[in-house]
Formats: sequence, structure tokens, C-alpha cells
Amino acid sequence: MDEQFGDPNCPFCLGLGFVGRELPIDHPDYGKLNICSCRLQHMNAAKHNALLDFSNLGSLRGLTFDNFMPRGRVGLAPQQAASLQQAFNSARHFADTRQGWLLLTGTYGSGKTHLAAAIANETLAQGIPTLFLTVPDLLDWLRFSFSAESESSFENRFAEIRTVPILILDDFGTQSSTAWAQEKLFQIINHRYISQLPTVITSNYRFNDFEGRIRSRLMDPEIVTRVDILAPDFRNPTDEVGHPELSSLNLHNKQIFDSFSLRQQEASLLPEDKASLKRALDIAKTFAKNPVGWLVLQGPYACGKTHLAAAIGNYQAALGAPPLFVGVPDLLDYLRAAFAPNSTQSLDRRFDEIRSTRLLILDDLDTQSATPWAREKIYQLFNYRYVAELPTVITTARTPGELDQRLFSRLSDTRLCRIVFMSAPPFTGNATSKQHNK
Repeated sequence: MDEQFGDPNCPFCLGLGFVGRELPIDHPDYGKLNICSCRLQHMNAAKHNALLDFSNLGSLRGLTFDNFMPRGRVGLAPQQAASLQQAFNSARHFADTRQGWLLLTGTYGSGKTHLAAAIANETLAQGIPTLFLTVPDLLDWLRFSFSAESESSFENRFAEIRTVPILILDDFGTQSSTAWAQEKLFQIINHRYISQLPTVITSNYRFNDFEGRIRSRLMDPEIVTRVDILAPDFRNPTDEVGHPELSSLNLHNKQIFDSFSLRQQEASLLPEDKASLKRALDIAKTFAKNPVGWLVLQGPYACGKTHLAAAIGNYQAALGAPPLFVGVPDLLDYLRAAFAPNSTQSLDRRFDEIRSTRLLILDDLDTQSATPWAREKIYQLFNYRYVAELPTVITTARTPGELDQRLFSRLSDTRLCRIVFMSAPPFTGNATSKQHNK
């Protein structure tokens, strides 16, 4: 059908695209032609197709609210499913009201892009110009506008992104961190913030990873709705809990409170040693339900410290909030690996990820043989979490006084830290029991 004319088979306009109405000669609209419904349908379809082309959605056009699973896969922990439902509700509300900003954060495959695309498909169906861009593509878009082959100047393209009625920026944080890229992103964010233009941002960044000026805009609760999706990667069903990348808690999944042995059948074990195990178990259970402050489990090797620390982690993971569980030697290896030429993460980012995690469980702390560099990193980690009062669990076979004195000063603060001494000697039960209390 030609855009200038109607359907040649239309009985009303006979293909002309316009129809008249029978009106009295003195009616102000007498003699005026109206667009025929057949041509109007064609015009609406053409407009919708133009919006789709403009949107840059491409293969994401099939991602809608109807085919999103608001509670995720069967078997998600309650907090994980609840965070996904909250993200779905917030995205649905944004698409309906088209007001404010929506920031969706979470790991890869958690559903952020699906919800962002669902918003775009919904607003496009309402006839609202919506631009969907991954941030690396956005920067490539701008860079290409400098080339002779570009049909649009940089100024026009930049203004188009800044002022589009609805902008959706997917995968924020995967872009190049050049000064030019950071400045262009800030200018876009700042313009839309000042103008209060509806904007959606998805990112696998933690909030503190955002560049300072952008983070300050995203902190405004009057404009920005923030939702952190706790669900694991939907495309990786083997990771049902969603452990942090560096965490080894999944290797300790059998170490739970119910499998912790109080060693009551050991006749050679002193009553006070048995009592120390019971006390440590009770304190660990209480901490697991409400992780506040620091908990230090101190005692000989193989007395059960790691088991209780892992049990705390597994309890939290079952609630949908898996902590970062890492042995101190492994932690230092992770940090050293960041110096490698092929490392995908800088030392600063990896270190910040560890020190600012919601709940950190450090297993086997021993600074006796550590290098000066390693001691400094451990101290920086301790000091950050001490000042921020972030929940932390530490196991060590050393007495606090045998540790670096800077660490000892933090552990001596009874306002924040509780030290639990487990006096029981190394476990020497049967093979099965040995696996339990480590």
C-alpha cells in the first residue's frame, strides 16, 4: 500500500486514502476530507516500525513482561525470588508510569536485560520513542558519528541520546574507561538527571563501582528506584545459589549446623572442651540469623572452626544472600593474579570487591609467614571493614596477640568484635566425622 493513498479495495475511500462526511452546508467541517481508517492503519504500522528501527532493540523484541518469570526458576531461595519479583514489579510500574529512573543491578543472567527490553517493548507499543542501547554500543555509536560514512553528525546523535523520551542503558560498566568515554556518559546522565527524563540503567556493577559523579545522581531516592537482583545466572542452572565469583563456599555445602559434632561420645574430651564446642555452635547460630559485627572463631587446627564458619555462610546462602567465603591464602593468590598481563580485573577493583562485600568469611587467618605486601593488604582489608562495620567472620589457629598488632587492635574492640575460643583438640573421630568438624 502506498503511504500517500489507501487500500485500493477499501469500499469507503476506493483507494484514495481520504473520505468525506455528510455534513450540513453550514458545518465548519463541510467539504473537508478525513484520513480513511485503512490509511490510518498503514500510517500507524509505519510509525511503529520506524520506532522499532529507532529503538535498536533488534533480537530483543521478543522479550516481554508476559514471558518473564517473576519468581525465577523453581528452587530459588526466598530472598532471591523476592528480589526478582521486586525488580519485575518496579519495571512494570516504570513502563506504566514512564516517570523517574530505574536502576537494576545483579549478576550476569539474573534477568536485568530481559526486564529492560520488556520496558522498551511496552513503551514502544504505546507509541513512545524509546532508545535501547548497551553502553559499549552507545560509545561506538558516538565514535562512528565522527566518520565520513555517518549519516548523522556527532552533535545530532549526542543530542538524540540525551533527549530521547525514554533511554535504556544496558550493561553499564562494561564500557571502556577512557576519560572521553567517562565524560560522555556523565554528560548524558547529568542532562537526563537535570531534565528528569525517564531512564533505565542495568549493570552488574556494585553501587560503589560507579564513577563518583554518576553515583551521586543515582543516589537520589526522589528520582531513582534501585533494585538489586539476588537471583543467580538463569542460564547456569548448576549455580542455584549464586555464590560470589571468588567464593569457595560451594565446596563446603555439607558443613551445616546440623552436621556439626559436639563430640559428646569422646570420653577423653574434657567437659570444658565439650562446653566450648557447644558455646561456639550457639553463638554461630545466633550470628547466622543476624550477621552484625565481627565474629572470630579461634582454636587449634581441626577443632571445627571452618565448619561453623561455613555453616554460617550456608545458612545465609539458603536465605538467598550467599556471602564471600575465602581462605586467606586463596585471597592473596586472587589479588596477586590481578597483576598478570591477561587478568580481566584490576587489583583495585578485585580488592574493593572483597573488602566491601556484604558478609565476608575469612578462613585460616595467619600472618606469621606473610610477606610485607600480603600483611599490608590484609590490614587494609581489615581496616576498611572495621571502619565501615561490615559483618565479618574470621577463623584462625593463632591467638589474637600472635597476629599483626594492627589487626590485634581491631579485634580487641569488644564493641564490634566477639572472639570465641574453641579449646577442643583436633578431631580424631571416624572418617565421616572427620569431614564434619574441620
